[in-house]
Amino acid sequence: MKLKIACLHAHESNIAYIDGLRVPDGLSWAHYVDPGLIARMGADESFTEDHARAHVVRQLEWMAKAGADAILITCTNYIALLDESQLAVKLPILKIDEPFFEEICRRTGPQALLFTNPATVAGTMSRLYDYAERGNRGRPQIETVVLPEAFGLIMRGEKGAYQDVVQAELDRLLDAEPARPVSVAQLSMVDAAEQAEAARGVTIGHPLRPLASVVEALARELGGR
Repeated sequence: MKLKIACLHAHESNIAYIDGLRVPDGLSWAHYVDPGLIARMGADESFTEDHARAHVVRQLEWMAKAGADAILITCTNYIALLDESQLAVKLPILKIDEPFFEEICRRTGPQALLFTNPATVAGTMSRLYDYAERGNRGRPQIETVVLPEAFGLIMRGEKGAYQDVVQAELDRLLDAEPARPVSVAQLSMVDAAEQAEAARGVTIGHPLRPLASVVEALARELGGR
């Protein structure tokens, strides 16, 4: 079985996380990084949401025609902009947030969800609540916590400083309410979350952990065709 999943990232730092997933033999990743869309949306008032949606469709169709068997999108903003009905090429599309949302929706009671990129908060929460509603789940009780000062660190490549800031905030959240589940919303925080888990002996939710089983199931499905 030889399968290729094309991955669309908004930042190159996400590549290592996906490459580190345990996947079935014969499955490979092809990585595509496009930070320009989000930057242009924030800087160019003439670049409308319709323009952004069309850009995402063009990008995914280009990736599909480059020989992909499926596509994984790791950026919530790209996911929120995607209108699959506009895609001429029909491939399985994995959205990294949906397995993570499933994990969140299974919990009851208050939860904390940590972000470092303020631009992803509204889109992520809207998709989370829509996901819960489509599955006839109760609306998750989420407190969003945002560390905007940390995002500049990762964008400048200061990963060590970034992880220190994130881990300090995770410690603060766990100290304040030890029984409340805490998750991180972005792949860039996975290392800090796993370090905090090891130090504190608690589980911290993140998008990477539930993704592995979904990728394995997709590989079985595609391999059986």
